[in-house]
Formats: sequence, structure tokens, C-alpha cells
Amino acid sequence: MTQTASPNPRTLAGRPVYPIGLGCMGMSEFYGATDDAESLATLHAAVELGVTHFDTADTYGHGHNESLLGRFLAEVGPQRRDTLTIASKFGIVREPGRYERRIDNSPAYIRSACEASLKRLGVDCIDLYYCHRRDPEVPIADVVGAMASLVEQGKVRSLGLSEVSLPTLQAAHAVHPIAALQSEFSLWARELEAELLPATEAMGIAVVAYSPLGRGMLTGAMPAAEALDENDFRRSLPRFTGSDGEQNRRLVDELNRLAKDWGIPATQLALAWTLHKGPQVLPIPGARRQRHLAQNVASAAIGLSAAQVGELDALFAVDKVRGDRYPQAGWAGIESRA
Repeated sequence: MTQTASPNPRTLAGRPVYPIGLGCMGMSEFYGATDDAESLATLHAAVELGVTHFDTADTYGHGHNESLLGRFLAEVGPQRRDTLTIASKFGIVREPGRYERRIDNSPAYIRSACEASLKRLGVDCIDLYYCHRRDPEVPIADVVGAMASLVEQGKVRSLGLSEVSLPTLQAAHAVHPIAALQSEFSLWARELEAELLPATEAMGIAVVAYSPLGRGMLTGAMPAAEALDENDFRRSLPRFTGSDGEQNRRLVDELNRLAKDWGIPATQLALAWTLHKGPQVLPIPGARRQRHLAQNVASAAIGLSAAQVGELDALFAVDKVRGDRYPQAGWAGIESRA
């Protein structure tokens, strides 16, 4: 039987945070129609539930997501804002209405991107600032050096990298302390486990797990890809479509069976699994609407036995999940195509 307990805070960028954060991307694009009023209500509800870690990026909605979060921060006021950890990112440059992107890691771009993010967020300092994707043509020492100058200027508190390899992470950490590695990590995206999870724990680096619910698939209640909104980017993802999508749905059927047997919703089971993979792991499931939020947040209190974790590991063994994580354009700046 699954046990519940009061969750202990974890650490991100030197600050205590609730173990589960909130990924804000879907409030601005990629997952169908958006609703700013509902998104703002969801952000406020998250704070009331204890969430303290909010994740955005300049590319989400072409600045809209940061501006939305800025409105929220203005509404909560400075005292409450000081209890929150706000993370943003630079590096992905896209044209409005297009998924295709180019990667810019030049020091000049980093400086200008940070200034723009500060203005949209309405803050003097970003708590955690990530290089969202890597341009291999720019030495990592130059990238981190430019980011470190933002720390020296008081515009950024801590630095992060996203979707990088272990050698890049180690090289970056030698230039300036890296507080967090953000990468996709979930039951059906487990490539971090072999090297990066043990290494980050040893290095004292948080692992911020994006898409910990497999972009909705691991909730066990997602409709078929063809039933999604026309502007929902999951319609183009290999893991959601064709024979690969069918195979992955069979795995989710088994997840639902286990969830029923253990008396816990599939959503909470999937999130609890990530938390059991290391004390440095911090999942950031997205939630555009309040009805999904409370269940996500409550997952931090779910205790799983070693046997339960092992059964989930076996069900979602890497070779059982079919299809790439991204279409071709989405791989730009990702150092591992696993």
C-alpha cells in the first residue's frame, strides 16, 4: 500500500523549494488554446498550495509567458515574491507562429536576452537563469562566462543549463557553479539515469525534470493525438502518433492498472516515481488549469516502496518506449538525441 507523508522541502539555487514546481510553458503556447485569466488564477492557486518554484523562458509565447508571470508577481507583491524561486531561460530564437528555431549563445545575445527577460518579469534579479539550448560553436566557457557576469552585476542569482551532456556540465561547473540541470525526465524519458543522475547528486546540482508526465501521456487520461487541438504540437510528436503512439498507450494502460491496484492516480504515481529517483530531482509538471494542479502538488507526499519503483522501472524500460522525443526541428541545441 502506498504511504503518504508531509513532503520535506528540497533545495534549488541555494533556496528551499517545494519538491514539485510549476512549468508555465503551456500557459502561452504549444498545448492548444490559452486563457490568461485562468492561467493567472492557476498561478495564484499554486502559491496557496505551497508551490514556490515557477519555470518560464523567453521563447514561450515569444515573451508572453514571462510577461504573464510578471503580472502574477506584481499581484502577489514583494513580500510573497521573495519566497518564490523564478527560473527563466535564453538561447532559443523562433519566429512567431513557427516551431523551427535557431540557437544563439553569443555573449551579446545573452546580455540582451537577460535585460528583456528582467523587463517582462518585472524583477531586478532572476533567481535561476538557464542556457536553454547549446550552440556547439560557442565554447561553454564563453557561455558560462557571460552568464557569470550577470551574477556579478546582480541581475541573476544562480546559473543553470538545459539538455546538456555530462562533459559539458562538468566543464561549465569548473567555470562557475551550476545550480541546476534541466532536462526531460520521466517514466518514458529515462536517459539521465545512467550518468547524469549520480553525477548531479555528487556535484550538488539540482535536476529540474521537465515534462515529468510525458506531455500528458502519463496522466493516463490523454485523448488520441488526432483528437487534440489543431495547434497542439503533440500532434507532430513521434511518441504520440502511429504505431509508436499505440505501443506507448499500451504501456500507459499498464500504468493505469498499477495505479488502480495501488490506489493512487496515474498522475501522482508518475510524479512520485521521479521524486524517488534522487533527492536532487525537482519535477515541474505543467498545469494550465486549477483542476490539475492540486493532484500534481499532492504527489510530493506519496511514498513508494523499492518494489513499486522497481515494477515501474521494468514497465517503462528504455527499450519499451517507442519513438523520438521530438520531431527533427526540436533537436536543435540538445546534446543527446536519446
